[in-house]
Amino acid sequence: MKMRRRKKSWRELNGRQKVSLLVFAAGQLALLTAALMDLRKRPAEQINGSKGAWAAACFVNYVGPIAYFVFGRKK
Repeated sequence: MKMRRRKKSWRELNGRQKVSLLVFAAGQLALLTAALMDLRKRPAEQINGSKGAWAAACFVNYVGPIAYFVFGRKK
């Protein structure tokens, strides 16, 4: 039988875990911001699909913004 791990609170994390979490969060926010800014300034004719759908997809952690940069923009 598997035992489920209890999620740790912020206070229970050690310094290295806190720094790692903050680095990953900053990376996610940077990707999200870059994707949304690019989506906003790019004309609809240069986007594969609808801008609204890509904007919503960008909020899927890491996968959304990366997918937008790889598949969402026309070359």
